[in-house]
Formats: sequence, C-alpha cells, structure tokens
Amino acid sequence: MSGILTIVPTPVGNLEDITIRALKTLAKADIIACEDTRTTGKLLKHFQISPRKTVAYHAHNEQQTAEYLLGEIEHNHKKVALVSDAGTPGISDPGAFLIRQCLDRNIPLTVLPGPTAMIPAIVMSGLASEPFTFFGFPPHKKSRSKFIHEIIEHPYSSIVYEAPTRVQELLNNFASAGGGNRRVFIVREISKMFEEYRVGTVRELLNQWSDEEMSKGEFVLVISGNSIQSPENS
Repeated sequence: MSGILTIVPTPVGNLEDITIRALKTLAKADIIACEDTRTTGKLLKHFQISPRKTVAYHAHNEQQTAEYLLGEIEHNHKKVALVSDAGTPGISDPGAFLIRQCLDRNIPLTVLPGPTAMIPAIVMSGLASEPFTFFGFPPHKKSRSKFIHEIIEHPYSSIVYEAPTRVQELLNNFASAGGGNRRVFIVREISKMFEEYRVGTVRELLNQWSDEEMSKGEFVLVISGNSIQSPENS
C-alpha cells in the first residue's frame, strides 16, 4: 500500500469543531507532523488518540523535516498527517513547502476540509464576500506601509490576521494612511467561549480600544473594499 500525506485541519477554538474524518485520519496515521507536539498532544489526549509517532514540523525546521517525511511516505509507504496548532496547515502556518514537494515528486496527498478562521470571519462580518482577498499577517516593519496602502486601495473585502498586541497599532496605521473611515469588522477568539466582535470605522474602533478584554485572544479583521473602485458602486 502506498503512503500518503494528509493535511488535517484542527479546531481554531472549540474542540468539537473537528471532523470525524480528521479524527479517524489522526488515529490511523503512522506519523503525525505537528507545529507544536505539546499542543497537538492535548488534542490527541482529549479524543483518546494514541499516536504511533509524532514529529515537530514548524517554520524553523520545515525543509529538513520535510525531507524526512517525504522519504517516509515515498520509500516506507507511511501515512503522514500534517497538523498545525489550529486551523488548516498552509494558511498562515507551515505546510506549503511540504505540499509543493509532494506535487513536484508525484507523492500522493490530500487535504481534508475543516476549520479555518477566515471563513467564519468573512461570513460574520456581513461585508461583501464575493470576491474577497486573504492577506494573512501584516509584516512587522519592512513593507508594512506598502501592505497597508495595498489594502486601502483594494476594491474587495480584505481579511487580515493579527496578534492581540498589534491590533491597535494596525488600526492606527490604517488611520494614518488615510483609511480612518474604512469599515472594519474585528472578531477575536472565533468559536471559543469568549468569542467577541466589533464593527465600525477604523476611527470608531480606535475610540473603543480602552477595553482591555479586546487586547487578548486571536484576532481576525475584515476590512471593507475601496468603495470608489468597488464593482457594486461603479
């Protein structure tokens, strides 16, 4: 039997969001490659899955570990499951390099449908979702200004991930770049117990940022498209 790489999405919040197929895949995997073995270990323990083998696969060892995993799949016919700490590997998490290598070498792979933060956020925002653009995490310093201006000028709804310590800075960046009146939907802790969202213009949200609770958790921002260029306003 030939080996295969399976990309397995894991919950971004509530553990019950995992699919039955994902659990079966993890239970049958010869190797589970984890962004953090401790985080994945908690998930496996919760669902009473005893993995045959787990290995760390993260941004700092991606290429080296990819070679090991590819060898196990191709030559030893192992079933490898790739997971990140939360969500779908390859979307703002390690995974794209390993997937490209499988495609280049004709090594079997499949991706399971499952949790990701961007889809609930764009649906919950009520903003135009066809089309939308996912920008991922903003750069910290280099190219940050270019990144901000690109979103301000973008005709479609934009989705951005950001760390809690940088959300206020990001809103200030938008205001300084001329996007103070742009409508933004912000949601934190998607599918978790303390899920919370706010909506308003950039300036309105900045005025609300005294609330310390909104400075904790994982954030997704949905920014409305440039109304001047938007097809629905042309």
